[in-house]
Amino acid sequence: MDAALERPDLLAEPVAAALRALPADDAATVFVAEIDPDVADTAALVASSDVTLEESANCVLVGGRRDGEQRVAAALVRGTDRADVNGLVKRALDVRKASFLAREDAVSASGMDFGAITPVGLPGGWRVLVDGAVAGLPRAVVGSGVRRSKLALPGALLARLPGAEVHEGLGRPA
Repeated sequence: MDAALERPDLLAEPVAAALRALPADDAATVFVAEIDPDVADTAALVASSDVTLEESANCVLVGGRRDGEQRVAAALVRGTDRADVNGLVKRALDVRKASFLAREDAVSASGMDFGAITPVGLPGGWRVLVDGAVAGLPRAVVGSGVRRSKLALPGALLARLPGAEVHEGLGRPA
């Protein structure tokens, strides 16, 4: 594992920019590891490495409409859980119906590869809903914006990202 800022070739540009904007002490706690893109999905990564489901964190992009306005948020939950999209996420967005963003929309809006979207470097103004269990992780493994690597960083740092809000119970057992 390398310091993330020393390996910008393993980061999507929005992720690299967000890491460069962090205070130096925070940036020093973010690491990146090169992986086989075929094992970028959580289950495959866990099966082929020493990363556990409990320390993996999945980021999904969710949207809904209210009064003609599209509201988008990222939901970050542990690999053991699923985001409570139809409950807590829907209420947090204050929409009648919340659903996962379509693949094309998620990729174009985030500037990241599908299956590697991370809360680090999402567009300004987006809410980042972080499950309390993720915020408490000493090491959380998340996407890097590209399928050929993963980030490892403290959950507490994820809870301090721009737009981040910690919500207890955001993740439901899968």
